[in-house]
Parts: sequence; C-alpha cells; structure tokens
Amino acid sequence: MMRRALPLSFLAPLLLLASACATTGTAPAEADILQLVSDQTEAWNRQDAVAWSKDFAPDAAFINIVGTVFEGRDEIQERHAGIFATIFKGSQSQVTVRKVQFIQDDLAIVDTTHEVTGHLGLPPGVQDTEPGVLRTQMRYVMKHVNGQWQILAGQNTDVKPRPQAAAPQTP
Repeated sequence: MMRRALPLSFLAPLLLLASACATTGTAPAEADILQLVSDQTEAWNRQDAVAWSKDFAPDAAFINIVGTVFEGRDEIQERHAGIFATIFKGSQSQVTVRKVQFIQDDLAIVDTTHEVTGHLGLPPGVQDTEPGVLRTQMRYVMKHVNGQWQILAGQNTDVKPRPQAAAPQTP
C-alpha cells in the first residue's frame, strides 16, 4: 500500500485554520467583555448611573478610589448617581482594556485604565495624575451568568502624579 503525500499548498491552510480555531476559544467571551466595558464608558460619559451600574451582580462589591466599599448594585448605582451630580458632573472618561485573563471559561479578571477629564473636583486625598487628567486603574472580576457577563467585584485605584524632579540648587 502506497501513501500519497498531500501537497504543502493544501496542508498550510489547514494548519492555519487549526491554529486559529485553537486560539479563538475565548474570542467571543472577550468581545462581550469589551462591549460591556465600552457600554459602561458611554454610560459614564452621559453620567447615567443606572446604565453604568447595570452589569454589576446584585450582590457585587465595589471599592472606589478612596477605599470606600459599596455593597450591592443598588449602593453602587446610588453612589455613582451622587458623584455624577457633583464632582464628576460633565466629566468624560476614556477607558483602555489592558488585559482580560480567563481564570475559567466563565470567570475573568479584567484590568482597565481610565482617564477622566472635565471633572469639577475630586474626592479628598485624590489629585489629578497630570493637569486636568485623573487616571485610575480598575480591576474587575467578571462571571458569565445566564448568558451575560456580570461584574462580581471591582476596585478602582487612582494613579498618583509623579513627583517633580527637584531643581538643582546653586551654591
């Protein structure tokens, strides 16, 4: 019995297809997570606390940039309504997803960078990272529940400004 070799031009596309299939298993889930982050950013930019909070699980926990813990979607929504009506009224946020790490198929850690501009003030102890820009690092724990991603926990940490180099002193 003689075997016939398949031409390389036939095998190459099959190998590429197999490779692509092996690496895209999380692509739909990641796309859904990226859309959730995009929707949440748009809600911030409209100062819509209901839309900003809608993807938190009912019993989610959120730690804000000054270390205050909000327990549950209702409190997260209420506290964001307060800041959207005061210090962050009219602010705009630009969010970059730095990393999506799947711990399990239905569980992910999502790291983002937020750049908020146009704010009227900042909470006590928080200062702009650079003039007119508050930069924060957000970490979410998300779980896929009933066909959609929910935020189980979030922590937002402000990025401190870099210290200015001291000017050389002349004797």
